[in-house]
Amino acid sequence: MTENVHNDWDLRSEEVQKDQVAAYDAMRRRCPVAHDEFMGYSVFKNADVQHVLDHPEIYSNVVSTRHIAVPNGMDAPEHTTFRAVNDKYFTPERLEKFAPVIRDAVKSLIAELPRGEEVDVMQGFGQAYAMRVQNAFMGWPACLEQPLTEWIEKNRVATLRRDREEIAKVALEFDGYIRQLLDERREDAAAGNPKDVTAELLTDTVQLPGEEPRTMTDEEIVSLIRNWTVGELSTVSATVGVFVNFLARNRAEQDRLRASLADGNALDDRSEIALAVEEIMRLEDTLVTNRRITTQDTELGGRTLPAGSRVTINWASANRDEDAFEDALTYNPHRDQSRNLVYGDGIHVCPGAPLARLELRILLEELLRGTESIEIADESEKPATVNAVYPVSGYSVVRAIFN
Repeated sequence: MTENVHNDWDLRSEEVQKDQVAAYDAMRRRCPVAHDEFMGYSVFKNADVQHVLDHPEIYSNVVSTRHIAVPNGMDAPEHTTFRAVNDKYFTPERLEKFAPVIRDAVKSLIAELPRGEEVDVMQGFGQAYAMRVQNAFMGWPACLEQPLTEWIEKNRVATLRRDREEIAKVALEFDGYIRQLLDERREDAAAGNPKDVTAELLTDTVQLPGEEPRTMTDEEIVSLIRNWTVGELSTVSATVGVFVNFLARNRAEQDRLRASLADGNALDDRSEIALAVEEIMRLEDTLVTNRRITTQDTELGGRTLPAGSRVTINWASANRDEDAFEDALTYNPHRDQSRNLVYGDGIHVCPGAPLARLELRILLEELLRGTESIEIADESEKPATVNAVYPVSGYSVVRAIFN
């Protein structure tokens, strides 16, 4: 199979980055599988994305041979082995014990918010919430908050530019932080100190086909932690802005959700809070894309993709597809969410999805419980929000007033 490949769009263009969601909506209708030099073949339709997820033998996750990516950059059987290690950290039992820590983090941040005056929630609240939860989950010291916040921004800029040299430099910087933590945990173990998640990873064993059981290498542990950290800090931080903006601009729904807190457990899967979280995230998914590479010539969305083609799943578009959701661009928390791909699907479904859902439900619940109202800031002179740029969506600025 061959195809004369031309560029159908440019993700990095000013027009696209000015309003990513609108641009992806337009591409979904105009060119559902679109090629550009930066992304390869971007897949915008829900059904096409689901097809990619259903066929990992055709659409491989091993998109880079330069660095290992545990477990998200692996295929079976390696993926199966390392995914089992990953999943033990996100069981209902573990998360139930961790939930009070999440709640304390968000309640303290809400208590610190000034009342009755304009505040940019992204600069303080958004970044701090994601960072505090991540550090608590991993057992990391508070002194890592600032360097990791700066690291996330460096990683974002390097990714958008696809600057391989800078990406490698940024990765090496992260490796340094984590390897130091691993060395400290080894010293703690020798001294008989209690384990945290970071220390526990040092004793986890894996057994790849044809090999003897062994503990993970430092390189594998660092890669796994990097996967957790990028997913956690970038997307959860961005979601704070999405939630605040949604509540502020939808006062009736804000009031309805706040009133629903009296009805029962907001963390239950069928609670109004849980349903709202799924629907808000469907409409404004903060994780924009994931990559694949074709292992053979194939057809997708009416296009021929040669073996070795780079394929980019666009989650933000797939979740707004009019052919998958009735009145797709309208907020409806009681709709059927079976085709909602916020956390992906199949064997590569988001490794940290259980923790993310818990964090976001507690976040929305406490935003409502800890305030009487959330309003958007005055926009007579400038917009209250500034759209984020790739590789995350949402907002880089959200100015709101809390009462």
